[in-house]
Amino acid sequence: PIRGYNKKYFALYSILIGLLGCSVLLGLYHSGATEMAVIQGEDASQRLADIIVICFTAVVYEAAALDILGEGKYAELMRNHPESGSSIISFKFGWARLGSLVTTIFVGPLSDAGYFHVLFWITLVLSLMPFYPTLAGWIPERLRTFQEPGMVKLCKGCLYDQGSFQEKKMPFIVITLCGLSAPLLAAVTTYADLAIGLVSAAVLLITFLVATYYIFPRTFFRVFLSIVIGYMGSVSVGSALGYYYTASEECVPNGPNFSYTYYVTVTGIVGSVVNFSAVILYQNFLSNWRFRPVLIVTIVIGSLASIVDLIIIMRWNVAIGIPDLVLFLLGNAVFENCVMTLQAIPFSAIFAKMAPPGMESAVFAYTVGIANFCGMVSSILGSGVIQWSGMVTVGDTCDFKALPTLIVIFRMMVPMLVGIPAIFLVPNVLQTEYLIDWEEEGWSQANSDVVQSSEHGNEEDGLKEDSRLEPHLL
Repeated sequence: PIRGYNKKYFALYSILIGLLGCSVLLGLYHSGATEMAVIQGEDASQRLADIIVICFTAVVYEAAALDILGEGKYAELMRNHPESGSSIISFKFGWARLGSLVTTIFVGPLSDAGYFHVLFWITLVLSLMPFYPTLAGWIPERLRTFQEPGMVKLCKGCLYDQGSFQEKKMPFIVITLCGLSAPLLAAVTTYADLAIGLVSAAVLLITFLVATYYIFPRTFFRVFLSIVIGYMGSVSVGSALGYYYTASEECVPNGPNFSYTYYVTVTGIVGSVVNFSAVILYQNFLSNWRFRPVLIVTIVIGSLASIVDLIIIMRWNVAIGIPDLVLFLLGNAVFENCVMTLQAIPFSAIFAKMAPPGMESAVFAYTVGIANFCGMVSSILGSGVIQWSGMVTVGDTCDFKALPTLIVIFRMMVPMLVGIPAIFLVPNVLQTEYLIDWEEEGWSQANSDVVQSSEHGNEEDGLKEDSRLEPHLL
């Protein structure tokens, strides 16, 4: 803990990192660095590109850190109140979709107009907004002191929870290595051959699966394995679809040729409204289902949603007089966005319910991190599939002949053939029930002694409780 808090100052530091990255982006833009790099040659352009990537990484780091800290807290709430089901997830998704709607309104037009510096200024303001709530202590957590058992004072204001670390040493090490795996894989795929990247990803995934099997309870491992299989089964060819829809007339004659204003903004606004509606739909009609049927239904519907893309690429809609703009809006913006939200909510609920007592943020970060890592690997695999298919997505000699086949195989067939069997690894419980019984699995008694002793401490033990916390969190 820093000055007695585990989350507060870590969140503040992440905000400062995000502000630094965004400030550097603005400085590069207004200093004319892009024009200078073009004049100086390819090496200078590459260095500038690397700096820009680092800056965007800093901005995303802030968002990811704040997100995972909040997720750890609502994972704790869901464990303490299993009867709430996916209500907290739906609440979070509803506000996230509303925010997406607001940002989508201006991103497309500003991008088309080339006003990227305006987007950077907006990002700077948004990065700064969480600073005061975090500084004021709006994240509910208990003040830690060095009088607690197992606590070691490193220096003024910094404590080290040695007891808790010793109790959960291996999980913490594995989770830390998992966090390092994504940038490692990104570096490998950027500077090495694609095949080397895929081999590295396979080795990392197998390593994490073996470690999870030996460290966590068997029920946790089965759910974890289901997540890995499901996400790996969704091989991404979305980048090729994006190129196809926005390609010029020279690249795709008589194709959709969507502008970014339409592709990003118009469909994004409609999609955000649909996403918000999907949250309400899920909460009212699907939140009382068991996990297995709701996941299977959303996987099947999600696979069938790609039929719209297939119809547009094959130009069947034009043959019967339906414009691309209309079908894409009704299909992709409405149907696919709705399905995406309906799939995301139960998976997020599973991530939250997998978190064991005392390690909510860390284990939530681990499971979400593995899911994102698998998504990253599926994107890399998708890039390889696109490359090996002979598809050409840019230039005046584009070739999208293989795209319909890839859609049928990797967006319709594989998700159902791989994802549905994997769902049966998830316990078939109601969303209002515990997903994992940690006491029965032997985790709580063996691994939560330090956490329990600190969480149930009082002033007589030298612990100070945060008065902002609700009674059930103390």
